[in-house]
Amino acid sequence: MSATIPVDTVVALLDAAAAERDVDDTEIRDLLGDLDLPADAAARVGDGISRLRGGSERWRRRGRQLTALFSSARELAQLRDVDKLLERLVERAHDLVGTDVTYLSEFDMRTRELRVRTTLGTVAPAFLGLRVPPGMGLASLVVERRQPCWTSSYSGMTQAPHDAHIDATVAAEGLVSLLGVPLLAGEEVIGVLFAANRVEHSFSPEEISLLSAFADHAAVVLQTARLLARTQEAAEETRRAYGQLARHVEAMERASEVHSDLTTLVLQGGDTTAVAGALGKALRCRVTVLDADLEGDDGSRRDEIRKAVEESRRSGRCVTLPGSGHDVVVAVVAGQTFLGALVLEPGAVEFGPVELRTAERAAQITALLSLKQDALVEAEQRVRGDLLADLLSDDPQRRAGVTQRALARGIRTAELRTLVVVSLPAEHRRPAARAAGRAAGSGGLIGEHADWVVALTCETDPAAAATLIHKAVRRAIDQPALAVAAELDAVPRDVRAQLEAATACARVLPALGITDAAVTSDEYLPYTALFGPGETRVATFVRNVLGPILDWDATRGGNLLTTIGAYLDNRLSPVAAGRALHLHKNTVLQRLERITELLGDDWQEPDRLFRIGVAVRVARLSAPHRG
Repeated sequence: MSATIPVDTVVALLDAAAAERDVDDTEIRDLLGDLDLPADAAARVGDGISRLRGGSERWRRRGRQLTALFSSARELAQLRDVDKLLERLVERAHDLVGTDVTYLSEFDMRTRELRVRTTLGTVAPAFLGLRVPPGMGLASLVVERRQPCWTSSYSGMTQAPHDAHIDATVAAEGLVSLLGVPLLAGEEVIGVLFAANRVEHSFSPEEISLLSAFADHAAVVLQTARLLARTQEAAEETRRAYGQLARHVEAMERASEVHSDLTTLVLQGGDTTAVAGALGKALRCRVTVLDADLEGDDGSRRDEIRKAVEESRRSGRCVTLPGSGHDVVVAVVAGQTFLGALVLEPGAVEFGPVELRTAERAAQITALLSLKQDALVEAEQRVRGDLLADLLSDDPQRRAGVTQRALARGIRTAELRTLVVVSLPAEHRRPAARAAGRAAGSGGLIGEHADWVVALTCETDPAAAATLIHKAVRRAIDQPALAVAAELDAVPRDVRAQLEAATACARVLPALGITDAAVTSDEYLPYTALFGPGETRVATFVRNVLGPILDWDATRGGNLLTTIGAYLDNRLSPVAAGRALHLHKNTVLQRLERITELLGDDWQEPDRLFRIGVAVRVARLSAPHRG
């Protein structure tokens, strides 16, 4: 038996089935109740309408999901920063699937590990950064199969091995059901995207399909972003390499310029100052030249420079000066001979390997020029030494013409005003003569003569000349030296006489305990006149005159020598001597009685008192130097 349904009713039923609003079963039953249909027919129509409504709802939901999917894909495609892309990717997946937790694990091709990189909805701090070893857990199963894998109860999962640490972290987060889909770039797995709930949940095919589709889009975008990032890194590396190449080319050009300038300096006979100027100009820095005594710097960092120089001597390379930022020190060495150092203070040019190598080559050129200068100085010193030897010779023929020959060397003998004799061991005389020559300047005559180093200088003050020469010699040999100066009235007439006076004084002074000093011969003329050139005569004289007193003081710890000296200094007054010694007059009288017992009753006779006075002064003069 068939029944007909009015067209309006059919249209109303179809509208109800396709409506996006909620349509309950009562409305459909009302529409069917207006028809005169058998019960089974009405039921069949109602079932059909319900199926049609369900299918329509699924298609609408699928449409919304696809719209959201493509919208997310477009948004993700606009991102270039990989870290931000991963965060946004997880956010969009979280919105699409609507699970409690969404996270992404990145796959390491080298170690085969997975590491949780980005999460949304997690509360346990340990979850972010969780590492999954190869072959363990649901994530590794997704990587191995390259297809979605899921479980409604993680604790009861049997399709993949469990790991105690992973299980503890998942339990701390409270995750129960998990769905993981691979992020594939071609055949390469780059990660796994997870959707998880804190309750048991059976993931539907639509949920699995939707997350898989999103993962496919995300994998392409993520791989593209990675490739772009790598491209940008490569471009940046290329720019850096180009910049380094440009700087290297510029540095090589500067090095070539310095090499050309230094070669010219060597050929034209330049000095170390010119080397410093050429190096400073090319490297746009300040260059200080230090001599072998490290003189030339301001002295405030002498210890640091000395340590850096020692290291540079050992390595042959530049050494950065500690505490100075970027100052560089390089030693100037010829074989085992240390000649000085160069100190470079960077300016507009940053010091790199090429600049440092240029400085090292400049140090080598400096060493060559220093050796050349030293050779010239040595030759000049020999010539001047010969002139000095002729000037001091007993042979009149050798002295003849010395003034003219000296003038040919730029030395005016009429301007030589002081003679300085330096007494020191033979092994130190040669470096001492060189040091004295530098101190005396180009107008002086310096050389070795007999057992002395003799310097004729233009200094008019003998004391100043002695001090100047003594200081230079002491700095050069770091040993005691005795410098005695004598004034010259006319050269060459009185040179030999003043040499005898200065050497006589130099022989007497060691007997007085003076072995390291700068003096003039006039200061000690009385002692030279008394004792002549023999050192032993001084000690013999003092012993002969004051022997008993010296023995008494030595054996009994007495002060008779001090007492007799005060007595003589205070015009033979016991009272004045007592005040000078801070003693009572009676104490002084008792000591004078002891002196009388030791020296005899006539010790205060004029002639003998004179000799005692001289001996006391000699003994007191030598005592401080010997002490």
